[in-house]
Amino acid sequence: MFSFKAGSGATVKVSSGNPVPGKGTDVAVVAVLKDGTLSAAAKRADVDTDGLISAACKLDPQLGKAGSLRTVLNTGSNAGVAAYVLVGLDDVEKLTAKALRKATDAACSAVKGLKPGKVFFALNQELPNGGDDEEAASLCARTIIEHFYTFTACRKQDEEPAVLPAFELAATKSTEKAVDKGVRIGVAVGTGMQLAKDLGNLPGNICTPNYLAETAKAMAKQHKLDVDVLDHKKMESLGMFSLLSVGKASSEPPKLIVLKYTGAKNPKEAPVVLVGKGITFDTGGISLKPGANMDEMKYDMCGAASVLGTMKAVAELKLPINLVVVVPTAENMPAGNASKPGDIVVSMSGQTIEILNTDAEGRLILCDALTYVERFNPAAVVDVATLTGACIVALGHINSGLYSPQDDLADELLDAGKRALDTAWRMPLDEEYHEQLKSNFADMANIGGPPAGSVTAACFLQKYTKAYDWAHLDIAGTAWHSGKAKGASGRPVPLLTEFVMGRAKG
Repeated sequence: MFSFKAGSGATVKVSSGNPVPGKGTDVAVVAVLKDGTLSAAAKRADVDTDGLISAACKLDPQLGKAGSLRTVLNTGSNAGVAAYVLVGLDDVEKLTAKALRKATDAACSAVKGLKPGKVFFALNQELPNGGDDEEAASLCARTIIEHFYTFTACRKQDEEPAVLPAFELAATKSTEKAVDKGVRIGVAVGTGMQLAKDLGNLPGNICTPNYLAETAKAMAKQHKLDVDVLDHKKMESLGMFSLLSVGKASSEPPKLIVLKYTGAKNPKEAPVVLVGKGITFDTGGISLKPGANMDEMKYDMCGAASVLGTMKAVAELKLPINLVVVVPTAENMPAGNASKPGDIVVSMSGQTIEILNTDAEGRLILCDALTYVERFNPAAVVDVATLTGACIVALGHINSGLYSPQDDLADELLDAGKRALDTAWRMPLDEEYHEQLKSNFADMANIGGPPAGSVTAACFLQKYTKAYDWAHLDIAGTAWHSGKAKGASGRPVPLLTEFVMGRAKG
């Protein structure tokens, strides 16, 4: 098994009730408000720098406006902190969580250029409208973790690793408890996102179905989870011929990975179940994809990566809830024994499927997993998949596509996405769309033609979810970035974690 150092990032903790930079601080990040008004932290910094902060604001009337940024080197008599990063937040009474996240990200860019060891960070003291100290700290901590993430696993390891900064988020004695809790949540979500990014960024020759299984086993050992990995023989005995049809042309055997976290007081309490599509590489099979950008099909397992990342975050937080993560995983390859257009397979549910396009394979592995999870008597099931290019056409790269026949569950997920700044948009599931999946030769076809491709894919999955409340997240447009910023995004770990946290509270 390939061994590598996990993607690295900064460390974040709370300043133990101390609202001023502690001993050994190299850089402090403070806010400047509307019209150059100094925040409380900036006022203290102004004293420490013999007025350099207020002088900078007088020299630059733009300071204080949202998006403004300036670094002030401390040449004052009390030069304990070498430099201050001033971040404009404008009118804090109208500050949004999105604006705070953007400001934190900009501040991290400035900090990165200074290469400090220890950073005092006070932006979390400026609360977003309607938010609180916990929410602000969580958002800032997660953003810091995200910003400093690097993936170097597949590079030559002959250089000294960069020294990453240690952040301390400002807190007073009255806010310390809330800030500490927020930091723990933000770091846990950030750590879950790092795992999802690491798995997504690894190439398909390393991150195979077996690699995902070994990752799950390692997580189970670390966090004392129950784990089960179903091999070909076991899946065959269960009748998972739809799932097995996808991986049969690959030398990498398919797997079904099951991870269980039992955190509720009642171990028999109905669990939340997350199902993640794990196609570790997707050539399209016999319905071969075009060669251009096919390398990005290593990201076709980002659904699996995101549910594993969410399990990581939930286990780190020790949430009082029962959670099951199920990952059907396979590699979709062309070969003499590959599935062909026109083939018919039997799913675990007993329903037959005419495979009209072998590149619509994600739904073929998910449908058997969705049947399998009935045995857990779930409180709710959410499947996550890079399922359709049609979802990118509909929603671009901003919102994930959300499908559910249950309004309450859909609203829960939409609200969780808004709180986590990892948004989704609800799409239709009208019965009329199912007409497109009719087949002359089987119970259904695996595609419904070009119109409403993302909708008909969700309709296909819906046919396997009658036994429980279900939602589907199509993350084809949000799971990774292309171009210069190519890499896994870690989404929708924040949305899913927020959703599970909400269920744990409720």
